[in-house]
Amino acid sequence: MPQPTSQSLKAIVDQIFADRRISRQGQRELMNRLLSQPTLSNQDYAIAQRVFDAIRQGRLRVID
Repeated sequence: MPQPTSQSLKAIVDQIFADRRISRQGQRELMNRLLSQPTLSNQDYAIAQRVFDAIRQGRLRVID
């Protein structure tokens, strides 16, 4: 069963991909979720990596 933090992280990332963009606020929320944990689970790491890869590949736009 996923941890509550993993679920909220997934919800944030799902919204980012649905919008195909990430705002500064979305970026802060994502970073707050990631940094609020002493360690990242493999699942959380994969979720975060998916966002960063999409930004690098131009599949997500970064907006203000």
